[in-house]
Amino acid sequence: MTDGIVLAIDQGTSGTKAIVADGAGQVLAIAEQAIHPRYLGGGAVEQDPAELLASVLSTGRQAVAEAGVRIDAVALANQGETVLAWDRTTGQPLSQAIVWQDRRSEQICVDRAEHAALVASRTGLVLDPYFSAPKMRWLRDNVTTAGVVTTTDTWLVHHLCGAFVTDTSTASRSLLLDLDTQRWDDRLLGVFGLEGEQLPEVVASDAIVGTTTAFGPEVPVTGLIVDQQAALLAESCLEPGTAKCTFGTGAFLLAQLGGTSSRSASGLTTSVAWTLRDSTSFCVDGQVYTAASAVRWIKELGMIAGAHELDTVSAASSEGVLCVPALAGLGSPWWDATATATWTGMTLSSTKGHLVRSVLEGIAAQVAELMRAVGDDMGTPLTRLRVDGGLTRSKVLMQAQADLAQVPVDVYPSSHATPLGAAACARLALDPQLTVSEAVGDWAATHTYEPQWSAEQAAEHLRRWESAVTASLGSQSNQDTKESV
Repeated sequence: MTDGIVLAIDQGTSGTKAIVADGAGQVLAIAEQAIHPRYLGGGAVEQDPAELLASVLSTGRQAVAEAGVRIDAVALANQGETVLAWDRTTGQPLSQAIVWQDRRSEQICVDRAEHAALVASRTGLVLDPYFSAPKMRWLRDNVTTAGVVTTTDTWLVHHLCGAFVTDTSTASRSLLLDLDTQRWDDRLLGVFGLEGEQLPEVVASDAIVGTTTAFGPEVPVTGLIVDQQAALLAESCLEPGTAKCTFGTGAFLLAQLGGTSSRSASGLTTSVAWTLRDSTSFCVDGQVYTAASAVRWIKELGMIAGAHELDTVSAASSEGVLCVPALAGLGSPWWDATATATWTGMTLSSTKGHLVRSVLEGIAAQVAELMRAVGDDMGTPLTRLRVDGGLTRSKVLMQAQADLAQVPVDVYPSSHATPLGAAACARLALDPQLTVSEAVGDWAATHTYEPQWSAEQAAEHLRRWESAVTASLGSQSNQDTKESV
């Protein structure tokens, strides 16, 4: 029996965070390091793999040193759909990491449109560049045929302990996994021409996959999970119908489905939430591709000095200005990689305060649309929303979310939901007697935002905003793909 002290590392899009948490989930130390994705022409978004690995090692070592305690395990949460090619013998990267936001594999998806129904039925996902397989095919076509091509978690874990693995939640984001069996699917591999690829072993999130001395004395490596699913777990979304949204680089809404892998009829996607205690739970999810990245964009335009100025610069009302912040296309339920951002409703009296507020309301409107779609799929509307992530510090955004979704919004008390979720998985590996709910523990919201708008006001705003979305859609909107989900 151990003390359950876990080093949990969240390797994300714009940063890597490491925490040391004790058996009760209390954070003993934190270390963070910025990551610098490169946003290039043609929808390209890349990361330097060496920077990812260095950040995992440096933040982990710093957190352990600051905690001043011996850890019992290392857990790792990952980006989900970011991929790279690498040499299994040397561990050296053979490509840049192609980030989940990257859209260069759009034509690969278009060329396989006839397989959209098959892909949707077997994977629960949509044939879209967001997911791993199109990026894997793009790397093979344009960069290298050498080595293996995997998601970043497999590469990072290999460097930590030599294992060649991925967990069920990450594998379920690939377009290559049969959602119902949680096994690689030969027919799907054939769709993407990846039949001969070496694929990692698919394991549970509470599986011990090896040991590492990267952070001190030898300890198990376990607690592998996608970042968004880790946050779903940390926020105690264990019962069907409970939902959370993480406001990070993008905004990601996930709702718990329990043990049923039901497919969405509303343009959402179904994935593995986690496999714990030999039982798999599923979740339905929707994605807003640009949240904090939209804030970064208006910062670069000079409208704000940083996210800390959102509430002070934002006007009390958008005065009719609407924003569809589709700066990297639109995800569910539209699935239009060619959609572009729009501002509408501006007049000579419009100020940067109106524009900033409209961006925040645009993010909230997308999440509200996703919540509506989840309710449609589940046959009952969501009644509350749990939220985490850096942008939850914006009172304007959180109030807009409550107003447009017409539900209370509960702010998670920690800014470390993702690593805390990974730590909970690791504690389950360390203590066979622990239940999932015990591993997660209880929490209380730091603030609950209640709707201040009337239902009629919210509906009218969303009606106008949906009209603005129509103007942002590309000439080849992926309607056929959406309908096949």
